Amino acid sequence: MKKLICIILAVCTAVSLAACGSKPQEETSAGFSPALDTNTGCSITVAGSYDNFEALEAEFERFNEIYPNVEFSYVKLDDYNSTLGAALEGSNKPNIFFSYAWMLGNEKYDSVTVHMEDLSDPALALDLDCIRPGLISHDAEGRVPVVPVFSRTYGMLVNNDLFKKEGLSIPATWTELLEVCEAFRGKGYASPMMGYSLKSSSCFMNTIAYPLFTATLAENPEALALANELNPAAGEYMRPALEAVEQLIEKGCIDLAECDKIEDNYSQVILRFFEGDVPMMICTGDTVSGTKKRESQSEAFTNAPFDYCFAPIPMTEDGGYFIDSLSLGFSVNRDCDNLDMTNEFMRFLITTTELNAMASVKRLVTPTKDMSLDSVYAPFGQMPAERTITPEVLGIKDSLTVQVRIAAFQVGKGEATVDEIITMYGSLEDPK
Repeated sequence: MKKLICIILAVCTAVSLAACGSKPQEETSAGFSPALDTNTGCSITVAGSYDNFEALEAEFERFNEIYPNVEFSYVKLDDYNSTLGAALEGSNKPNIFFSYAWMLGNEKYDSVTVHMEDLSDPALALDLDCIRPGLISHDAEGRVPVVPVFSRTYGMLVNNDLFKKEGLSIPATWTELLEVCEAFRGKGYASPMMGYSLKSSSCFMNTIAYPLFTATLAENPEALALANELNPAAGEYMRPALEAVEQLIEKGCIDLAECDKIEDNYSQVILRFFEGDVPMMICTGDTVSGTKKRESQSEAFTNAPFDYCFAPIPMTEDGGYFIDSLSLGFSVNRDCDNLDMTNEFMRFLITTTELNAMASVKRLVTPTKDMSLDSVYAPFGQMPAERTITPEVLGIKDSLTVQVRIAAFQVGKGEATVDEIITMYGSLEDPK
């Protein structure tokens, strides 16, 4: 009898230990439950345009805790937009690739979109409900070929400590912005607002103009239709945005000569801001993403760190706008090898936990409904819903954004007046 009891206890202990040992495969700490054999071995490649992607590599490592035999690689494609189609049809097809809403319905990218899997297919079980609905784009058939990974917006890096030092308040209205710029100039600051060099980019003035033009179109649906059709009659609706650009330069808020000293429009913009004598640096959230890494690269910031944030530019008397737009999306190549495991990784990635983790590492705005933003983005987290605009929901086409970008650039450079440029809407071409 004693021997029988010992045998029974040994069996129960073994069963108990086996159950304990299998639990990590049943459910991860984040609540993800694997749907495939966790011993599966295969390779997955992600193709993109970033030089490196530490945030994604961290997700690879987390996924490997569940599927240890899946090998990941990230590949940067040179001249990404031009070579992606060929890569998707080549012998070494990527499983996942960077994608954008403006690719949809654009004949130029038919060779790309034809390979996009419908990520809204219920069989894939992706948690698209965790993403802010406005960031999800549908194609003509109602499918979801692109899933948001990062969101972007437009605004300005603000040196909070510099405002405190000079006894000034961060502007919340257009009038306050002009007044604070005048006050800084009176205190010896050559360019209270700075930004990307116009020598190498047409994006600087667009960062100012685009939010206001978008807001104007949101208030005038008939104008939006004209603008998307590139009808010259839509040019008049650019006037408030272009006059704002013109006024900031004419009143000395922006000294273009000072801005043109910046050698490149990413790292050097950030490092120039970290010198500590720039009250406001106009840029996009994509630029802000590089600030955390470059704090230690700036000798000036290391020696004299300061508190800063990213805030909307107060373009009206009611304040600024949160242009909540897709920065980067992922698509799955439906013709790739190991499609089941590729979709399993996407199911793991498209959750509030993982998307927020990626946004935190990259210091970009998360696309999820849980906008637990990095403290640097706190001003945008406080924006009221009525001043939040999602261009994809509004229906803004890429051809429209190109026109306002070129218009703002030419007005900013003084190459054309506001009156001249608005008559050219629909026929503006990128500067050579």
